[in-house]
Amino acid sequence: MIISPFKIGLVLVISGMIWTAIIFDETEKTHDVTILKQSSSFEVKSEFLGVDIGYFKLFMPEFAGEEIFVQILDPHDNVISEQMVQTKLSVGYFDFSQDGEYKIKITNVEKNSISLQIEFGNTNSQKMYLSGILILVGALVMMIISYFKIKNYNIEQPEENIS
Repeated sequence: MIISPFKIGLVLVISGMIWTAIIFDETEKTHDVTILKQSSSFEVKSEFLGVDIGYFKLFMPEFAGEEIFVQILDPHDNVISEQMVQTKLSVGYFDFSQDGEYKIKITNVEKNSISLQIEFGNTNSQKMYLSGILILVGALVMMIISYFKIKNYNIEQPEENIS
């Protein structure tokens, strides 16, 4: 039984995706749920090591157009990133280059209280190179095989003078 190169490419892509999901699932993350009152702030801390990419995910279950201000602080309390969040679900990324305890500081700039779910952690992107290469190779194999199949595909055209 011969397995087609297209199926091999598909298996490579799926395997790479599963591998990437497992790596991301094993990362160090901090979860927290809070209710921010008017003009109040909340901090979540997480320990990061090495050089990589960190992320935060903010979810407001009862979103009604509220706006919050988010800052990412390094171990020396320098601001790495800041932004205004005006959506129900927001994901942001930032680079870190030194070991230490990083913080996300969230400030409510609205007049009403906001319910908030926070996830803060490291993406472990440095460990995802091999799985990314596996996905890339699988996708390239699938595209090349698809190109050759489409290139050789002929459609019969009806005769022009059918009465």
